[in-house]
Amino acid sequence: MKGMLKLGIVLALYATAACVGLAFVYSATSETIAIRQQADLEIALQELFPEGEVFTDITGTIGNLNPGVAFETQYAVYKGSSLIGTAIQASVASYGGTLKVLVGVGADGRISRVKILEHQDTPGLGANAASPTYYVNKAEKITFYGQFAGKAVQDPFEVPGDVAAITASTITSRAVTLAVKASGDAAVAWFASPQGGAQ
Repeated sequence: MKGMLKLGIVLALYATAACVGLAFVYSATSETIAIRQQADLEIALQELFPEGEVFTDITGTIGNLNPGVAFETQYAVYKGSSLIGTAIQASVASYGGTLKVLVGVGADGRISRVKILEHQDTPGLGANAASPTYYVNKAEKITFYGQFAGKAVQDPFEVPGDVAAITASTITSRAVTLAVKASGDAAVAWFASPQGGAQ
């Protein structure tokens, strides 16, 4: 009995030490991870709006009109004192799990650019949504996400139709398209509102 008690105490001490060690590692790395994620987001915002000079966090001010899409961070984009667009980080269910995109919507009602931030879809298939070397139009070297640039928000956004699908990945294609369309609709509604117009 004494041997079992001693073994139990030793195991408890090891478990406690492991938990304390993990806590230290997490606290040491969590800040670094958060800084890295913020830096990546800033780079992505600049990619969406190369002419943007100021990106103001307005998270929570742009209403979501589509329950199938969740909005996360939102930014108003300025050039000088002029509002030129918004950037919305949206997440949506896809083939392999949650897919996250950053959608730039210009004040002119057109999609500026789209960037796939995170996905778990199948490599070589759905993962092509984020690939800079997978073209839906090989002649003009237009990527899947690149085809949204310049697209008017009032367009149908149908797969297949005015949006070219990724080969053998209709679910992923529709998921990205849904997130882009929802972000576009919400941004245009916000631009037309007193809150958006007052920016």
